[in-house]
Amino acid sequence: MLRLALVGRPNVGKSTLFNRLVGKKLAIVHDQPGVTRDWKEAPARLSDLHFIAIDTAGLEDVATDVIAKGMRQQTEAALQRADVVLFVIDGREGLTTMDKALAKWLRRQGRPVLLCANKCESKVDLSDAYDLGLGNPIAISAAHGDGMADLYSALSPHVDAAKEEGEEVDLDDDDKPIRLALVGRPNVGKSTLLNAFLGEERAMVSPIAGTTRDTIAERWDYKGKSFRLVDTAGLRRKAKIEESLEQLAVNETLRIIRLAEIVVLVLDANAPLEAQELTIADLVLREGRALVIALNKWDTVQNQSEVIKAVEKKLFDSLQQAKGIAVVPISALKKRKLDKLIEAVIETHNVWDTRVTTGQLNRWLEAMLEANQPPMVKARRIKIRYATQRKARPPTFVLFCGTHAVPPESYIRYLVNGLRERFSIWGVPIRMEVKKGRNPYEEKKEE
Repeated sequence: MLRLALVGRPNVGKSTLFNRLVGKKLAIVHDQPGVTRDWKEAPARLSDLHFIAIDTAGLEDVATDVIAKGMRQQTEAALQRADVVLFVIDGREGLTTMDKALAKWLRRQGRPVLLCANKCESKVDLSDAYDLGLGNPIAISAAHGDGMADLYSALSPHVDAAKEEGEEVDLDDDDKPIRLALVGRPNVGKSTLLNAFLGEERAMVSPIAGTTRDTIAERWDYKGKSFRLVDTAGLRRKAKIEESLEQLAVNETLRIIRLAEIVVLVLDANAPLEAQELTIADLVLREGRALVIALNKWDTVQNQSEVIKAVEKKLFDSLQQAKGIAVVPISALKKRKLDKLIEAVIETHNVWDTRVTTGQLNRWLEAMLEANQPPMVKARRIKIRYATQRKARPPTFVLFCGTHAVPPESYIRYLVNGLRERFSIWGVPIRMEVKKGRNPYEEKKEE
């Protein structure tokens, strides 16, 4: 399937066009130049044309700092994957010196280049665009959807040629890889961990906190298991989120957590489990996701046994809804103990998908009721009739009670703890729904 890379200087509308082509707001769009830093790709379509769109960082003519240099390296890496380049310029602003330099650079990359003039909502003069030597400019408005027919005509021959050369890619992802999100505070090593898993510099890494803004998703296979790894922007305390751009990045991270199956919360082992990280962990569990803790930068920790004990105690005290969360010390930079981390992820994911038969469940329930009967309410014993599992991911059970009253929260906790012990459901949230039976005599009185 054809891969189309969107390239250009900052703030010409590449991410807006990317979102239109993929049909979702996957890339953060903001008036501030240089929002996109890493490249991201997604299945896209334009009428009946199907292809992979790649959004890239805005290219500066001269990379003057570590971020700008990293952005250029990321764009160069994206171009290596692309079959065709869509060079986007600002049609309203007109041709700039930087556009000319980038066009010259693109001609040396050995990829077909289509020239696209964005922000052409009204009639603009594009005569100077011919000076780039890239053929006729395609006038569009990514924000309003104008000019998509012309873009279709220019892109169609390349898509057809790619069909003849290779097999089609299944966009539906029928094998359903495990959706794994990497989350945590800024600068704890999430992007370094993603790169370590993939074995390449897929995400830009720098000592500057908050380098990652957009989410980065990549397919990855480990011992026959398929994963969709997602690196996210660092989450700060709400009081420290000042810029609207950072708020957009945080909102995207929260969306990824809700879509994930399992979340690896990456901590700096030198300052683990601060209040903000406990808040993130609590959010993950309340959303019903599976959670694994990665203690990164473990090679720099002196008192390792004390740190592990302190983390496990905080988890036990603060996250009672998921006792037994896996804690794995790693070094993403030195690629140490990454196998142990991913094995813990697979094991936790399996537990998150636990299913218990109704027969097993009710034999367990009978033993629990015999060992500790439900309390009395108004001189009558609360009656629990039976239980069943409504769904997995996370394990969700329904307790059917009599018409008199339902058990108090303390007794529900007793049952949940018993479920963990009996069926080894450790480290994931368990949901227990309680349904009270109907009293037909009370319904007649109401009539």
